[in-house]
Amino acid sequence: MSDKQRVTRRQFLTYTLMGVGGFMAAGTVMPMLRFAVDPALQAKAGGDLIATGLKESEITNEPQRVDFKFDQQDGWYESQVTQSAWVYKDNNGDIIALSPICKHLGCTVNWNGNEEFPNQFYCPCHFGRYEKDGTNVKGTPPRGPLDRYDYEIKDGVLYLSMRAKPRGGA
Repeated sequence: MSDKQRVTRRQFLTYTLMGVGGFMAAGTVMPMLRFAVDPALQAKAGGDLIATGLKESEITNEPQRVDFKFDQQDGWYESQVTQSAWVYKDNNGDIIALSPICKHLGCTVNWNGNEEFPNQFYCPCHFGRYEKDGTNVKGTPPRGPLDRYDYEIKDGVLYLSMRAKPRGGA
């Protein structure tokens, strides 16, 4: 062998230590990457519509509060979440499902919650008011209308989305 192809002891040790160090680093980093990425890559089962137990025939023109539960998984932690919605039929017979969360500071609004303001949603925390369709009353603290849930009727039962969607306007 010529001198150009020979590996010195120092080069051999450097290459060996770098190789072993690389394998050890990969063995340490790969489980952490899998821990961070794996929950995001798992397939989600089912849709995002949850059965409320309320029959379509029971929905009237008067808003009624409906509570519904679903299982939520955050990484490896699974919990049961309870959501609420104010549900009613408008004058056209369309179903409206509004979030009860005030757009001012996140308190819970109630239908006919104040005798001075009949047929309105009322927030007792800071006197916020909303019309029946969820639009905020001008001059009151809320900065926007109540969020709306997507819905679907399956086998005569109301299904609502897990999350309410914000609406534009003020």
